[in-house]
Amino acid sequence: MTGTIGIGLQSFEKIRENNYFYIDKTKFIKEWWENGDDVTLITRPRRFGKTLTMSMTERFFSVKYAGRNDLFQGLTIWEDEKYKELQGSYPVISLSFANIKEKDYETARKKICQTLSNLYQEYEFLLDSEVLGERGIRFFKSVSEDMDDTAATMALHQLSIYLSKYYGKNVIILLDEYDTPVQEAYVNGYWEEIVSFTRSMFNATFKTNPYLERAIMTGITRVSKESIFSDLNNLEVVTTTSEKYGDCFGFTEKEVFAALDKFDLSDRKNEVKDWYDGFTFGNWRDIYNPWSISNYLDKKQLAAYWANSSSNSLVSKLLREGGKGVKQEFELLMKGENIEVEIDEQLIYEQLSVKNTAIWSLLLASGYLKVDEVKFTEGTGRWSYQLALTNKEVFLMFQTMIHDWFSQSHDDYNDFVKALLSSNVDAMNEYMNQISNMVFSSFDTGKKPSGSEPERFYHGFVLGLMVELSGRYILTSNRESGFGRYDVMLEPLDSNRDDGIIMEFKVFRPKIEKNLGDTVKAALEQIEEKRYDTSLIVRGIPKERIHRYGFAFKGKEVLIGKGS
Repeated sequence: MTGTIGIGLQSFEKIRENNYFYIDKTKFIKEWWENGDDVTLITRPRRFGKTLTMSMTERFFSVKYAGRNDLFQGLTIWEDEKYKELQGSYPVISLSFANIKEKDYETARKKICQTLSNLYQEYEFLLDSEVLGERGIRFFKSVSEDMDDTAATMALHQLSIYLSKYYGKNVIILLDEYDTPVQEAYVNGYWEEIVSFTRSMFNATFKTNPYLERAIMTGITRVSKESIFSDLNNLEVVTTTSEKYGDCFGFTEKEVFAALDKFDLSDRKNEVKDWYDGFTFGNWRDIYNPWSISNYLDKKQLAAYWANSSSNSLVSKLLREGGKGVKQEFELLMKGENIEVEIDEQLIYEQLSVKNTAIWSLLLASGYLKVDEVKFTEGTGRWSYQLALTNKEVFLMFQTMIHDWFSQSHDDYNDFVKALLSSNVDAMNEYMNQISNMVFSSFDTGKKPSGSEPERFYHGFVLGLMVELSGRYILTSNRESGFGRYDVMLEPLDSNRDDGIIMEFKVFRPKIEKNLGDTVKAALEQIEEKRYDTSLIVRGIPKERIHRYGFAFKGKEVLIGKGS
């Protein structure tokens, strides 16, 4: 390791030639090669060294880099004579889908074709060889951004044939960020088209390709086999819960602490651990993300480097629009607690909006959650996972995300909080109606009208309160107290300064109630009858210092009343 940090560098060659800071991960080459898998799919969160690993693997095996011993001298892989002989001995096809982030299918397809066309330009020397023949030359020249589906889906297969004949060896194929087009397709509504296209391409490239020696694909998620890998029975999948390559991506604690010592930051180990530790890959605990550590070593100050390094629009959308159960479990996570869920690592994007486990699977694959414990239930034959937020950096990212949910009505929301704390019911009503009019539809995306299912809204609203009042209150929801389960409770951290607060949410019932005033009355009566204030009284807060509020909903109209 050296004292120069190259932030964002993904070229192994450039890092080694300039002697930039680098933690040796070349043992991956040996592990992967000796495992002998035909096609390996490795999923890791973003900015965990996937692209750098692919660059390293290409520089090691590719005939283009034959004789480049200087890139590997002094590293682990160069200690084995067998691997010295392997260096620079295979034709390697390397490409990335990282930049395929388009809003519609036609543009995405064209961008993929352009990527393939650029790849072919690297091998134009084949046109002057004798390996193509007339048909090969015609196909080679047909590869362009405007080629038809047949040519596009067969392009990598055909290039494998040409290179294998030219070099007399089967090819290694490296495809980085394979799932970027798929994620964009889901967000932008062209899922079926991109799946059909990539399925054909992957089948031709990785399944029915006798000229393939081995291949690696990397991505963030494992898209379900039924979607794009239905024909690939030779696929070895390595996810964040797999044992393989557990310490090959990301930095181990030993590596991080050694780097802190190197950069004269030994006294900062505890705070670095608090902020950036927490990722788990298989049995490997205490994994750190390289992006945050590199930035910290360079700038020597704590910040949410990794969590804020890209858009989290899909995660935000799924959590904001998720149902009652999603938001309740998210509340637990934000309070530092665990949730227990079943995880299916074969992510089915079509189920993200309807199946809660799919959301937690995505968050785990993306690095926002970590596995604290795994349980097997013999009765069901299923595995369940105890999940928690990964670290402080991730917690702060989610705080910002929740804050942004109310950005359109931020001033009104802050004014509502102030009115709540000062028990100003008239102001609470004014601001709450302004908030609900702007924000309600963002949280309630179900098929029912907004007023018929307020849970999505009020649990999103509760998460907002958690962020705004985190320094003054412990906020809980849907917990037992007295003879029932209250909707929302605010327990003051300093009972000498702040009072306790209980909120009950109810939807207007036209068959039972004449107006919203009756609904408010029913909510307040429930607080009293069920003795929801029991928990606060037990904690030493006098009954007269507990404020009780009933919230009545009718569409986007809200009425708030206060109990005596």
